[in-house]
Amino acid sequence: MVLSTPVSGLSLPWLVLLLLLEILGAGAEEFRLLQPQDAVSVSAGQTLTLTCSVTGVAPAGGVKWFKDSGGGRQLVYAERGSSPRVTRAANGSDTDFTIRISDTRPADAGTYRCVKFKKGSGADEEIRSGAGTAVTVSASPSAPSVSGPPSRAEPGPPVTFTCTSGGFSPRNITMTWLKNGAKLPAPQPRVLPEHESVSYNMSSTVGVSLTPGDARSQLTCQIEHSTLLAPLRGTYNLSDALRVPPRLRVGDPAAPVALNESVTFTCHAEGFYPKDASLTWLENGNEMNLGKSSPLAENPDGTYTLQSSLEVKATEQRNRSMFTCRVVHDSQPPVSASQMLRISQPPPKPSKDGSSSGADQILFSSSTLWIGLFLEKVLTAAFLLFLFLFLKSKE
Repeated sequence: MVLSTPVSGLSLPWLVLLLLLEILGAGAEEFRLLQPQDAVSVSAGQTLTLTCSVTGVAPAGGVKWFKDSGGGRQLVYAERGSSPRVTRAANGSDTDFTIRISDTRPADAGTYRCVKFKKGSGADEEIRSGAGTAVTVSASPSAPSVSGPPSRAEPGPPVTFTCTSGGFSPRNITMTWLKNGAKLPAPQPRVLPEHESVSYNMSSTVGVSLTPGDARSQLTCQIEHSTLLAPLRGTYNLSDALRVPPRLRVGDPAAPVALNESVTFTCHAEGFYPKDASLTWLENGNEMNLGKSSPLAENPDGTYTLQSSLEVKATEQRNRSMFTCRVVHDSQPPVSASQMLRISQPPPKPSKDGSSSGADQILFSSSTLWIGLFLEKVLTAAFLLFLFLFLKSKE
């Protein structure tokens, strides 16, 4: 320390006072605000620590934390009115103003600044601000959700399925569609918003042509992200979107049946899904309270088969009657299959002498016919003879 030369003419007390002031001025340290973190990355749900401290002689006034700058600046911490998630690391300290933000979320991403204020007669005056700490919050995507068509669809044209996930950061994400473990061709997922954001949402669609065997198939949406240790999967059972109409066939006696014989018609409703189906019989369009159904049977591919039999008596009145099997499946319009009952003509009854009564009747009819013709000719000849003789006598 170098002392200035005493000014001549000053008394000793003044010299002592000047000496003390010079000693105190040399020992005072300049005020500094330290915010050493340039950037910090944290996972959602973790606690974020932001460091700030002051040194030297500071003017009276508080220290506050703000997120971002300009017109969008948000107060993060003050002695009063802070969020419950924001606390000081060293309560009561005049030099350490480090804060902790618990349960971080993507919306917490941004640039944070520690700011020193000086008390004034009016509003506090901002006198020093930290350089700023850029905070990024990485968040895992939510479990993917897969949705299908609004109503069941039949095998054939492609059916659209959609996979959604959200709340993730950073933006980059990979998504794959699988059917029974096999990868399906699909367009890249759409990630929104398209501009920079603190968190993102994803959606992807794929078209799948259903088959009857899809009653046991599964569709999977698989997503991968930098925050995940293993892929996340959402699944959809294609049975929830599938409808397979029944194939109908009616078995019948192949040839005309004998009069008054009992015959059985069998209806097979095959390969339908889901299993909700009802079967009825109709005779000439009129519903019958008959028919015996077998238990519903499940096929190897997951579809179902229903069988019903109808026994009727082949009466003469039923000849050429139409018997119809009608099936209503999954609340859809009914489908039908029909078959006609044909009755063969009975053989002629034999007469008492062993010949057929029909032959006797034919023979009888033939003899009568010939006798009639013979008598007709005899009478005609007699009339002509009589006429000739009459005319002869007049001469």
